[in-house]
Amino acid sequence: MQSIESYTTERPHVVLLASPGAGHLIPLAELARRLVEHHGFAATLVTFTNRSLPAHVLASCRLPETVATATLPAVDISDLPADADINMYVQVARRSLPNLRTLVRSISSARARPLAALVPDFLCSEALLVAAELGVPGYVFLPTNLAYLALRRQQMEMHHGLPPGEYRDFPEVVELAGGVSMRRADLPALYRDPKRLAFPQLLEDTRRYLRADGLLVNTFYEMEPPGLVEAFKLATERGAFPPVFAVGPLVRPRSAAVDASPCLEWLDRQPTGSVVCVSLGSGGGLSLEQTTELAAGIEDSGQRFLWVVRMPNLSTSELETTAAGGKGDDPLAWLPEGFLDRTAGRGLAVTAWVAQVRVLSHPATAVFVSHCGWNSTLESVHCGVPVVALPLGAEQKMNAIILEGKVGVALRPAARADGVVVREGISTALKELLEVEGKGRAVRRRAGDMQQAAVRACLPEGSSRRALQELATKWKLKAACGIEEK
Repeated sequence: MQSIESYTTERPHVVLLASPGAGHLIPLAELARRLVEHHGFAATLVTFTNRSLPAHVLASCRLPETVATATLPAVDISDLPADADINMYVQVARRSLPNLRTLVRSISSARARPLAALVPDFLCSEALLVAAELGVPGYVFLPTNLAYLALRRQQMEMHHGLPPGEYRDFPEVVELAGGVSMRRADLPALYRDPKRLAFPQLLEDTRRYLRADGLLVNTFYEMEPPGLVEAFKLATERGAFPPVFAVGPLVRPRSAAVDASPCLEWLDRQPTGSVVCVSLGSGGGLSLEQTTELAAGIEDSGQRFLWVVRMPNLSTSELETTAAGGKGDDPLAWLPEGFLDRTAGRGLAVTAWVAQVRVLSHPATAVFVSHCGWNSTLESVHCGVPVVALPLGAEQKMNAIILEGKVGVALRPAARADGVVVREGISTALKELLEVEGKGRAVRRRAGDMQQAAVRACLPEGSSRRALQELATKWKLKAACGIEEK
């Protein structure tokens, strides 16, 4: 990685601000890389000292050498409760504004010209205030899809005209533009209860989006219901919402350097199109019961597998019950007794970080069991691998519904009333996606079609590349004008 001081050329400069989380940092880093390598910018990716990421997550966020980095000093958050939900990230960004302002001024002063743009991610929208103060174009980056943005816009619109402090529930059935329909129970937990602190915080955050010069979304048009795309275009034409630019999929190239991995060496020994990759995100964890059901489903399917195992989320009673067993913090110790021995000839379970794009693009990989985080979703599409959907939290249930019902690249086994997906459903889905004929054939074909669409979107004449080129042209013109600070 380069230091800020090493950039002494006259290329226009973009500053990007990433909130903590692999799903936020990885695509923003890829956006920065493309701005530098495809569009002639210099770029600085800014992160926070507060809420630092675990080591295995940082490993997956290896930044491109062409992008400079800066870290804002820690701010005091000792007065915030540990379970402050999204408010924690918002407060860190808010309290870091003076440090961000100082950093942006220093970059601009060193270059004797204003920045081309400031691009905070969706949890750092208060940074738009800094952009406005300095006369810099401000654009919000969303690491997820248009359906999530539509949900936030709908939350804002259904509160239009209400007195401060008064909030409304979403209806039991939520209808988004483009024929996207889902139950309120399928929304992210933060949107299901107006009494939670995060609900008004998200509402306030979305209202700030209206101050943005535009929003960059990590998606491409073929991944979105056409009616949803059209709805945002119409809203922009009416002046009701800033312009939305689909600039994805922001997935690191498969050729990006990675260290040799036992996982890749193991995959090299497996037949083509025979392995189920199981990876459920860098942050989330399954319940102990769901871990047991997943293991049983994999075992009963009889398929080869590579499973990146994380620690389960344990209840207090489970911790107390199992304390005497000495399982500790080894994720493999929490798998069902005998599972590793019974599957030793056809499976590999690991706890270390895995280069997910390299694994998904490996010829041996046939299916991806995923939590449907948007970063992982785009990686699976990028590699043409169909998905068995096991959503955990955030907007992942929404993503799973769209991937199965609208995009057609996933199968989602039914869950019990308590949310647990049982072994029979998992086993059946895996078998269907690996069989030559049957229901899985159409899903596999659709995954291949979407892979080609993702490739086309990023070609020089593709929709996402052209959208980013449109922004690049605007930013360069703005920077060339030498706008004075407000």
